Amino acid sequence: MILKWGICEILIYMLGDWKTYYNFAPAKKEEGTMSLFLLDTNLLTSMIEKKTIIALTEDFLRESDNYLIDVQVSTSNKIKVFIDNDENVSIKDCIALSRHIEHSLDRENDDFELEVSSPGIDQAFRNIRQYHKYLSKPIEILLKDGNKFSGTLNEISKEEITILPAPQGKTNKKVTQTLQNDNVPKRVAFAEIKEARPVIIF
Repeated sequence: MILKWGICEILIYMLGDWKTYYNFAPAKKEEGTMSLFLLDTNLLTSMIEKKTIIALTEDFLRESDNYLIDVQVSTSNKIKVFIDNDENVSIKDCIALSRHIEHSLDRENDDFELEVSSPGIDQAFRNIRQYHKYLSKPIEILLKDGNKFSGTLNEISKEEITILPAPQGKTNKKVTQTLQNDNVPKRVAFAEIKEARPVIIF
C-alpha cells in the first residue's frame, strides 16, 4: 500500500495483526490516495533509560578492576558504554559486560544497539582514577581560567596533581604553553581543571 504524505511517498508493508491505529491527515489530499495512515504501535520502540544502563554496568563491575566512565543512550536506543581500569581494558571484559547488559534487557519490547569499549586515547579524563593510569606520562591540561599547558604527570593526591616540565621532544605543538617555560613543577588543584587528557606523541 502506498500513501502520499505531501510530496513524500510512504510504502507501508503490513505485518502481523494490527491492534492500534492512528489517523494522520495528509498535507494534501490527491485523487487516488488515502487519507488514513496506519501505524502499528507495537512497532514503536521506547527509549531505554540511561540510569538503567548505569545501574546494570555498576552492578556488574562491582567486583571488577574495571570502572564506569560514561554511558550514552540516543533516542534510537543506540547505547554506548565506556569503561576503564588502571592498566588496559581487555576485549574479554567488554564482551562480558555487553552480554550482561544485553541479557538484562528485553529485546522484544526494546530494540537496541549496544557498544561497550574503553575511552579513546584522545578523550578527556572523566574520572579522577584515570589520572593514575597516566602517572609519569605527558598530559595536557585546560584550566577553568582558559590557560592551557602540558607536562609530565608526577604526583596525584585527593585534591591536586603535580606536573613536571615535559622533556624535550615530548610536547604537543598544538598546546599553547608547556612547563618547559617555567622549568619548575606545578601543582594544580582538581577544582581548577576544566579538562585534562593524555598527550598523543607521534
